Amino acid sequence: MASFDSDGVRISFIDEGEGDPILLIHGFASNVAKNWIGPGWVRTLTQSGRRVIAYDNRGHGESEKLYDPALYGAPAMAEDGRRLLDHLGIARADVMGYSMGARIAAFLALRHQPRLRSVVFAGLGINMVRGMGGTGPIARALEAPRIEDVTNDTARSFRAFAETTGSDLKSLAACMRGPREKITTEELATIRIPCLVAVGTEDVIGGSGAELAKLIPGAQVLDIERRDHMKAVGDQRFKQGVLDFLTGRL
Repeated sequence: MASFDSDGVRISFIDEGEGDPILLIHGFASNVAKNWIGPGWVRTLTQSGRRVIAYDNRGHGESEKLYDPALYGAPAMAEDGRRLLDHLGIARADVMGYSMGARIAAFLALRHQPRLRSVVFAGLGINMVRGMGGTGPIARALEAPRIEDVTNDTARSFRAFAETTGSDLKSLAACMRGPREKITTEELATIRIPCLVAVGTEDVIGGSGAELAKLIPGAQVLDIERRDHMKAVGDQRFKQGVLDFLTGRL
């Protein structure tokens, strides 16, 4: 992966294909390889004639590891994405974020709307507004000496996923303990670019996609049938729905 300096933080990224650019932002404890390359997203989008830019969030993948929770606010992480577009000389791009990446994409849309042609909020529905509980147990699970020491089922699942991605558990714990800036219904009502909300119908982590879409003027909904938070990522219906949305937003 290539890398660049984002206000003092080294961020690793890929830049593949030609055509309209789309910026991909992965979820918590994931990375470009796990979220976008493995499930076939990069191949799907480049084969459809698009330029794919995707980066490892700070503290994740090949990007710099930070251990101060204050450095992991979603607005700060959104600026990493904006600076990457600047670094590559891209004036406007479509943006898609999954789970935590959708929250980061929301701050990009709210603070830099003229830079976005459209936005896809995936793997995160109404819980974008309601927030996520249980962050303390997840952080403690990441800090535990062994996964066997974790008794909370949800927290244990996050720890197990982090181990499969070879993540730096200490930096992920700091990310989980970071600021939780609110996104309000009033702010979402200011989004005026084409928007797609794509969430699995069995996704209890993300919450209802339809409920979130109601808060965003003109937003479209893609229900990924019979898929939960993890299994929705590589779903072919999800990919086709995004391709149809990107084509239709022109």
